[in-house]
Amino acid sequence: MKIALLYDFDKTLSYKDMQEYGFFDDLNIEDSKSFWGHVKAKAEREEMDHILTYLHEMIVQTQLRGIKLSKEMLGKYGSQIEFYPGVIDWFKHINTVARSLDIELEHYIISSGLKEIIEHTPIASNFKKIYACEYLYDEKGQAIWPKLSVNYTIKTQFLYRINKGILDIHNDSDLNRYQKEEDRPIPFSHMIYLGDGFTDVPSMKLVKMNGGHAIAVVPFGKKSTHESDALFEDKRVDFVAEADYREGEEIDRIIQAIFKSLLARKELDGLKP
Repeated sequence: MKIALLYDFDKTLSYKDMQEYGFFDDLNIEDSKSFWGHVKAKAEREEMDHILTYLHEMIVQTQLRGIKLSKEMLGKYGSQIEFYPGVIDWFKHINTVARSLDIELEHYIISSGLKEIIEHTPIASNFKKIYACEYLYDEKGQAIWPKLSVNYTIKTQFLYRINKGILDIHNDSDLNRYQKEEDRPIPFSHMIYLGDGFTDVPSMKLVKMNGGHAIAVVPFGKKSTHESDALFEDKRVDFVAEADYREGEEIDRIIQAIFKSLLARKELDGLKP
């Protein structure tokens, strides 16, 4: 049995938005709220997509300071990101559990953050594919344009790619070609989505309505938030769990229980005439 664990990144695996781990310091932006407030106001004023707005604003703010926004600049922030308890060891642990149950487990990132940063984190090698925003660079290595923008509804595209095994972002023809459900490598029912809030709702809903599971992750030290309560009450998620990925904690227990439930369902299906 093949199962996919799908993760948002900022505030799902890490404590804060990834730009807060060095980028704002390099630009002498003391209050991150002022940057995000400016992005919000600009998106509303210009009627822009919020994700495209922040990607553009990062280019604007570096240019104003005479700083080159390059892959190297973004990559250095990856090592500075602070992860929730247990994240670093999580993948080895849950992969071991999966193997003991004869489950082939795959991990994916689906994030509105920056791929250039995520790829340089100590956990990057654990993911079969990282879907996140990316820049296009000129011949001098300067970011000039968003090559890929991953907003809240675009995230669902990548669920279909994983479902059908069409992982290359440029391959739209095979993605849109009809494929029988039984021929798809990872059914939606074998997907488990972990996200931190309303920005993950379209993905959570798609997974859940097709028999998969969705988990609302709340900040470490909290049992719930207003957002997580609303997601659970509106039946957008199956579970709400504290962002603690250590062995034996709630996320671990929930996911292991889902594994066993899927295996039991498979066994029952095998008993049908």
